[in-house]
Amino acid sequence: MQRLILGNKNKIALAGGVLIAAAFLNRWTLGSTAIFEWALIVASVLGILPIAIQAYQALRLRLVTIDLLVTIAVLGAFAIRNFEESAVVTFLFLFGAYLEQRTLQKTRSAIKELVEMAPETALKQMEDGEFVEVDVDDVEVGDILLVKTGAKLPVDGTVVSGEGSVNEASITGESLPVAKEQGSTVYAGTILDNGTLQIAADRVGEDTTFGKIIELVEEAQDSKSEAERFIDRFARYYTPAVLAMGILVWLFTRDVELAITILVLGCPGALVIGVPVSNVAGIGNGARHGVLFKGSEVMGDFSRVDTMVFDKTGTLTAGSPSVAEKEYYGENIEEALGYLASIERESDHPLAKAVLEEIGEVELLPVENTEVVKGQGVVATVNGRRVAVGNVALMEAEGVRLSDKAQADAARFAEKGNSLVLTSVDGELKILMGVRDQIRPGVQGVLGRLKKLGVKNLIMLSGDNQGTVDAVSRELSLTEAHGNMLPEDKAEYIKSLLDQGRIVAFVGDGVNDSPSLALAQIGIAMGGGTDVAVETSDVVLINSDFNRLPHALGLAKATVRNMKQNILIAVGVVLVLLASVLLSDWMNMSIGMLVHEGSILAVILNGMRLLRFRLRT
Repeated sequence: MQRLILGNKNKIALAGGVLIAAAFLNRWTLGSTAIFEWALIVASVLGILPIAIQAYQALRLRLVTIDLLVTIAVLGAFAIRNFEESAVVTFLFLFGAYLEQRTLQKTRSAIKELVEMAPETALKQMEDGEFVEVDVDDVEVGDILLVKTGAKLPVDGTVVSGEGSVNEASITGESLPVAKEQGSTVYAGTILDNGTLQIAADRVGEDTTFGKIIELVEEAQDSKSEAERFIDRFARYYTPAVLAMGILVWLFTRDVELAITILVLGCPGALVIGVPVSNVAGIGNGARHGVLFKGSEVMGDFSRVDTMVFDKTGTLTAGSPSVAEKEYYGENIEEALGYLASIERESDHPLAKAVLEEIGEVELLPVENTEVVKGQGVVATVNGRRVAVGNVALMEAEGVRLSDKAQADAARFAEKGNSLVLTSVDGELKILMGVRDQIRPGVQGVLGRLKKLGVKNLIMLSGDNQGTVDAVSRELSLTEAHGNMLPEDKAEYIKSLLDQGRIVAFVGDGVNDSPSLALAQIGIAMGGGTDVAVETSDVVLINSDFNRLPHALGLAKATVRNMKQNILIAVGVVLVLLASVLLSDWMNMSIGMLVHEGSILAVILNGMRLLRFRLRT
C-alpha cells in the first residue's frame, strides 16, 4: 500500500489541487460551507498520506525530516479544524516535490545510445584467407579484418593494406574525413566513407577508444550522483528545533492550541515552495530563450563557474568546412572557375564540396586524363587545357611559378588555419582558396560577455592539429588551446582542472565530448549535436545557438540569487511568527495564517520575476 501511495504522489497532488480549487470556487459561487469543508478535508487526507509515509520511513532510519514536521503541522491544523491550512500545506509540499522530481531527474540513456553505436560484427580473415562475418566479441588482438565503404570500424587497429577516407567525428569530433593508408591508425566506431581497408586489430572490446568513452561516461555520471539538497541539510536542524519548541510550549503551558499554532506557523511552507519556484521559473525562462537546464543543482554549480572549456568543431566553429578566403590572379578567372568546378565535381575529397559551394552555378565541361597525385591533388585536361588543383607541392611539381604576392597570400591563409586549394591553368596560377571550418558568427562577442560574467579562463580542446587550433585561439583571444586530443585526453585535462579546484563547465556537441560533458561540474551541449552529448549534459543550447550561452550563465546566477532571497524570506517570516507567538499578545492564529500565506505568495511572486529576466548587454 505504501508503495502504491508513493508511486502516485503526483496524481494525489493533482487531485488535491483540483479539490482545493473546487472548494474555493464553491465558496465564491454557491457558498456551501459543507461542500467547502469536505473538499478541503478530502484534499488534506489524500495529501497527508504520502507525506506521512515518507516521515515514517525516515524515522525508521532515525532521521527527522521536514516530512515529519509537515505531517504534525497538518494533523494539528486538521485537529483545530483549520482545513484550509492543512489542504494548502499538503498540496504545496507535494507540488514542490513534483517540481523537483521533474527538473532534477537525470537521464541515463546516454550509455545505451553509446553502446548501440558500437559495431556488432566484423569481417575476419580465416586460416584459408577468406573473410567471414563474425561477432565483434570473437575478434582478438592480431586478427586481420576487412572494412568496406560505409562500414564502421570494429576495433582500434593499424591499416595493413588499402586506402580510404575515414570519418572520425565519433572519436575526434572533427568534420573532415581523414585519409588512411598502410601504417595509419584507425579507431573503433569510426566510419569508412570510401575505399577498402584491411586492418590488424590492436585493441578490442572495452580496450578500444570507443569502449573507453563508454567507461568514462559511466564513471563521470556516477561521480555526480551524490549531491545533497540545501533543504535537506537545513531540515536536519530546523525540523527538530520547531518540533522541540512545540513540545516544550505544551509541557510548560499545557496549552494545546498554542503548541499546535507554533507547529502550524513553523511549518516551512514558503521554504518548501520557495526553492522550487525559483528554479522552475529560471528553467522556464531558459526554455523560452533557447536554453534547457536539467535541474536545480545545475543552477547552483553553473552560477559559480570560473573556467569554461570548449570543443572546437561544432561549438566555436560551424562544424562544416567552407571557403573562408580567396584570391584570383591574372585574367579569364570565370573560365578558370569553370575548370575548377568541373574537376571538383568528380572528386570525393572533403574540400571539394566547400569549393563547389563557393563557386556556385557555372558551365561544367568534360574532364579527361585525370591523374590523382597522392597527397598533393589532381591534374586533368579540361577543354584542352592542363588544369592542376591541389596544394603548393603540386604547383611546384607542375612548374607553376608563384609570385611574391601569391606566396604571401598562401602563407597568410595557412597561418589562419586554412587548407589551401590552388588552381593553375597551363602552368599559370589562377586561383587560391583557403578552406576551413569557420568560427560561428558572434562567438567573439559571446566570449567577451562570459568574461564580464566572471568566467576567468576560456580554454579550447580539439582533435584537430595544433596549428589550426592555435589559429582559432589567436582569433578568439582564448586563455589556452590544445589540439591533437582524443576523448580520453580531453577527459584527463578536465580532471586536472578539477584537481586544481576550478569550477569547470565544458561545452561540446559530439559523442567524443560525452565523457568531458559528464565529468565537468557543468556539461553544456549544443542542441544540434548528437543525442548522447545532449543527454549526458546538464545544460542544452537548443538549436545550437551559441549566443544563448551568456544568457544561460546570467540566468543561473540570477536564479541562485533569487533562491537565496526566497530562503531568507521564508525563514525570516517563520522566525518572526514564532517569536511573535511566544513574546507578544497580539499574534494569533488568524494573523499568523495571513502572514504565513503572504510569505508563500511573496516567494512565488519573487520567483516569477525570473520569468522576465533578460541579460543586460
